[in-house]
Amino acid sequence: MKMVVGLGNPGPEYRGTRHNLGFEVLEELARRHRVRRQEQRDQALVAWLELEGEQVALVKPLTYMNLSGNAVRALQKRHGLSLQHLLVVCDDLDLPLGRLRLRQSGGAGGHRGLASIISALGSKEFSRLRVGVGRPPGREEVVDYVLGRFAPEERETAAAAVRRAADAVETWLRCGIEEAMNAFN
Repeated sequence: MKMVVGLGNPGPEYRGTRHNLGFEVLEELARRHRVRRQEQRDQALVAWLELEGEQVALVKPLTYMNLSGNAVRALQKRHGLSLQHLLVVCDDLDLPLGRLRLRQSGGAGGHRGLASIISALGSKEFSRLRVGVGRPPGREEVVDYVLGRFAPEERETAAAAVRRAADAVETWLRCGIEEAMNAFN
C-alpha cells in the first residue's frame, strides 16, 4: 500500500486558494482514476484507488494545515505504512508559480503542514512534491497570500501545475521517487 497526502485546509472558504494545491492534486488523481470510494477516518478524508494491483490511499487531512501531522501519523500507524511509501504534496512559496520539485526527504522549508508531519512522524524521511505558488508581491502578508485565490492571469498556470503534479504522483506510484525526480524536477 502507498499513501499520497495532499495538504490543504477543509471547507469551502479555502477551496481554490494557493494553500490548497495539495488537495487539488488529489482531486485531479481521483477524477482521472474515477475514484468513488471515500471515507472519513482518523481526522482525514481518504479515497482509495488501485494502480497496477497496489492499493493507494489519497489522504486529505481535515485538521487544518498546521495540524496535518495528526491525521498522517494516525493513518500511517493504522496501516503500518513504511515512510518510503508516503508522498506529501504541498504548495511552496520558494518556487515560482507552476514549478514542481520532488525530493526523497528533507526539512519543512518553513511550511507548517510539512513541519507538523515531520514532528508527528519523528522523521524527515518521506517523499514530498512541492508545487510552486511564488512569493507574495510587494508587502502582502504571506498568510493572506497563501490563503488567497489565484489572480485571473495565474489560473491557467496553476491548473497546468496541478495536472503536471498529478502526473508526477502517478510516476512516483509506478516507478518510484528517483524516476519521478528525473522526469519532473
